[in-house]
Amino acid sequence: MTHSLPEDAAGAAAPTASIPATPVPATPAPSAPARSAPGQAGPSQQPVPPRLGRLHVTLPVANIALYLLWFGVGSFLLPLQVARITGTNDTAALSTASTIGAVLATVGNPVFGQLSDRTRSRFGRRAPWILLCALLGALALAGQAHAATIATLGLSWGVVQFIMNGYQAALTATMPDRVPAARYGTFSALVGLGVPLGTIAAALVIGGVPGGKFGFDGVIGGFGGRFAGENGYYLIAAVVVAAAVVFVVVSPDQDTRALPRAPFSIRSFLANFWVSPKTHPDFGWAFLSRLGVMLGYFIVLTYNMYLLAEHIRIPSRDLLPTVGFLMIVNAVCTVIASVVVGPVADRTGRVKPFVLTSGIVAALALTLPMLWPTEGGMLAYNIVGGLAFGVYMAVDMALITKVLPRTEDAGKDMGVINIANAGPQILAPSVAGWIVAAGGYEALFPVAAVVSLIGAVGVLRVRGVR
Repeated sequence: MTHSLPEDAAGAAAPTASIPATPVPATPAPSAPARSAPGQAGPSQQPVPPRLGRLHVTLPVANIALYLLWFGVGSFLLPLQVARITGTNDTAALSTASTIGAVLATVGNPVFGQLSDRTRSRFGRRAPWILLCALLGALALAGQAHAATIATLGLSWGVVQFIMNGYQAALTATMPDRVPAARYGTFSALVGLGVPLGTIAAALVIGGVPGGKFGFDGVIGGFGGRFAGENGYYLIAAVVVAAAVVFVVVSPDQDTRALPRAPFSIRSFLANFWVSPKTHPDFGWAFLSRLGVMLGYFIVLTYNMYLLAEHIRIPSRDLLPTVGFLMIVNAVCTVIASVVVGPVADRTGRVKPFVLTSGIVAALALTLPMLWPTEGGMLAYNIVGGLAFGVYMAVDMALITKVLPRTEDAGKDMGVINIANAGPQILAPSVAGWIVAAGGYEALFPVAAVVSLIGAVGVLRVRGVR
C-alpha cells in the first residue's frame, strides 16, 4: 500500500516520508541479582564496584545515544531514504525494511546478552561488548547511509539493529552487576530517560520544530536539513561511539577474570535461551505484561502520521511540524513522570500499583482522540499518555529487575525480556492494518486501550513483587 503525502509537508529541507513506529526501541530494563525465592535477594558472585555515583550520568547518556539511533533512523532517516529510493512514501517498502531489522534485533538481544554473561576480562563482562558493538554499529550505519535499494536498506538496517542490540543487552545488564536494590527505582527512571530524550534529540536535530509552536520565530533545530540524510547517519554513529567510550572510561567496571565460568557447549548455549514460565512464573507474567503494554502503544504509533493526516485532518503544510511538536510534548511529559515516580517507588518499596495505574491512565488517554478528534484532542492524548508512559517506564524497569532468575544469566535474560519490546513492533504494523481495514483509523484507539489495559493488569499475577 502506498500513501503519497504532500511534498510541502516536509518543507524544502528533505523529501516527505511517513514516520513509522520506531523499528526497534527494545526498551531497556535493568536486571536483578539472583534470588533464591521470588522477592528475596540472593548472593552475588561479585562485589559491588566503586563509582556508582558516576553511573547516574554515564548510564542515561549511553542510553540516550542508543535511542537517538532508534528514533533518529527509525522515525526520520529510514523513511526519508525509502522515499528517495522509491520516489514516494511507499509503506510496503518501509515495512519490509523495518521488519527485517526488528526480526534481527529480536535475535540479537539474547544472543549478545548471553555472550556478555560469559565474558571474563580486566574491564568486566559488559564493557568489551559495549565498545565493540558501538564501533561495529557505527560502521554499519555508515554503510546504511549509502544503501541504494530497498533490499540493501533493509539488510543494512537489520545488521545495525542486530549489532546495536548487543550494545543494549550489555548496557542494561550492568544494572544487576552494579546497582543496589535500594536504588532500582531511581536508576530505572534514569535509564527510562533514554526514550523521551532520544526522541527530543532526533526531532530537534534531524527534523526541526517550528518555533511558533513554542512562541518563537523561525525553526528550532533542523539545521536546514543538514542531517536529514548521510550526515545524519554519520552524526548518530559518532554520538554512539562517544557515549560508549565515556561510559566505559568514566564509570569503569571491575575485573571479572576471577569469576567462574562453565565450559562452553553449543547445546547448553542454545538451551539457555529458554526461561521456563513454570519454574519462573513472575518472569513469565512480567514478560506478558510488557508485551501487552508495548503492543497497545505501538498499535497507535505505527500509523501516527496517517492518523493525523486522514483522521484528525491536519492540513498537509502543518503535518510534519505537528508530528514533531506532539512527539516533543509526549517526550517532555514522559521525562517529568519518570524522574518523579522513580524515587517515589524507591521510598515506598512498591512497584505494581504504579504499573497498574499507568495502564489505566494510558487506556483513558486513548479515549481522548475518540471523543475529541481534533489536534487539541491529540495534544491532550500526548500529554496524558506521555505522563502514563513515563510512570510505566520508571517502574516497569524496576519490576523486571526484581524478577530475573539469576545474576550470572542477567544479560541473556534481559535479552529475552526485551523480546517483549521488539515483538510488538513486528506485530503492530499488521495488527494496525487489520484494525484500520475493519473499523477505520478511529478503531485503533479502543483496541489499543484494551490491549494496554490487559497488559497492565497482568502485573497483578507477579507474586514476588509488591
